[in-house]
Amino acid sequence: MNNTLLKGLAVLELLSRSDRPLNLTQIGRDLGIVKSNVHRLMQALVETRFVLRDDETGCYSASIKLWELGSAVLAKLDLRRHAERQMEALMTFTGESVHLSVLDGSEAVYVHKVDSPNPVRAYTQIGGRVPAYCVATGKAQLAFAGERRLHEIAGSLQRFTGRTITDPEIFLKEMRKVREQGYAVNRAEWRDDVWGIAAPIRDSRGSVIAAVGVSGPAARFRKAVLAPWSEAVIAAAQEVALALGGHQPESSALAAVRFDPM
Repeated sequence: MNNTLLKGLAVLELLSRSDRPLNLTQIGRDLGIVKSNVHRLMQALVETRFVLRDDETGCYSASIKLWELGSAVLAKLDLRRHAERQMEALMTFTGESVHLSVLDGSEAVYVHKVDSPNPVRAYTQIGGRVPAYCVATGKAQLAFAGERRLHEIAGSLQRFTGRTITDPEIFLKEMRKVREQGYAVNRAEWRDDVWGIAAPIRDSRGSVIAAVGVSGPAARFRKAVLAPWSEAVIAAAQEVALALGGHQPESSALAAVRFDPM
């Protein structure tokens, strides 16, 4: 693979995630690239308008061109378009924020969301990444990633709250439970006092390609709502899958649940 291309992509990712412009020294240090190579990379990225250079400070930042390209991709993403209606319905039914995510390695990436109207709610950002094993939409996808992949992840679990699952055996048991019941639960494992429930979305071959779920303050995820919300999330995921020409598991006890309040 072209090393120059890889370095250029690494620079773009670094600048996109940085909360401030960076100079050549900082970029080289963070990416392990010698300063002369960084300078050539930045010249090319500035010329192609992917990066902006401040002439006064000599610092670089990602340009709006990346946002334009990302927006163009999202606009064409069938998954997001087909999920919109069911996500709105889930928000109306539960009153909580609804998220659509895909799996990228061991991270869940949020590709769409519908915010709760409640002033106290779960806050996320489209394009944001989180450790998949800590959130419901991530768990709902990881559970079907295969035993080898799950054992790899089980060996590198990190703690983010007092309830993050870090024991490999408990994690693997949790993944088996997700597969059996058809949905995943986040019990304040990524952010304190934020819970979530999510279900996997399958393609026409039955492979998990995404997940949809609700999240909000733990106090509102009472025992009385867990069952109906779980059923609603599963049904919503199945409706999205069907809209995509995807898969609805016949063996699931909840496969017959219909969620179409709108």
